[in-house]
Amino acid sequence: MKKITAFVPAELLASAQEETGVGISETLRIGLQKIAHARFYKGMLALRGKIDFDFDIDASREDKDYGGDR
Repeated sequence: MKKITAFVPAELLASAQEETGVGISETLRIGLQKIAHARFYKGMLALRGKIDFDFDIDASREDKDYGGDR
């Protein structure tokens, strides 16, 4: 954890807290997580069509016998 001092518009913070229903720290944490997730998904979208993914979904759905007693 890192303690910070941040200056944010009071109305923006109040609006965000109203949406999250939690305190200031948790609201800020949620906002930062959303930014991190957006960056991750942006990176994943940049890979779209660049990776050859060969997967047979129908074969993966078939029951398999692994030799165990179940």
